[in-house]
Amino acid sequence: MWGRFAAGVVAGFFLSAALVGLVCWLLPGSWQSTLVPGLLAFIPLWIGVICASLKFASARRAWLWLGALAVGGLLLLRMLQALEWVR
Repeated sequence: MWGRFAAGVVAGFFLSAALVGLVCWLLPGSWQSTLVPGLLAFIPLWIGVICASLKFASARRAWLWLGALAVGGLLLLRMLQALEWVR
C-alpha cells in the first residue's frame, strides 16, 4: 500500500502538474489569466491521482503507469513549447 501511495504522491505530482500546464496553455487567452484557477485546481487533482493510485493492483504497476503518464504529459508540454504552439 505504501508503494502505491508513494507513486501517487511523487509521480502524481508531476502528472497533475502536466495536466494543469496543458489546460493553462491550451485555453484561449494568455496562460497568465489561467494560472490562478490552474493552481487552485492542482491540489484537488493531485489528491484525486493519489486516491486513484491506491486502486492499482501493485506498487510496480502504479509507478509504471503514473510515471509513464507523467513523463508523457511533460514531454507533450515540452513539445508544444518547442514547436512554438504555446508561449
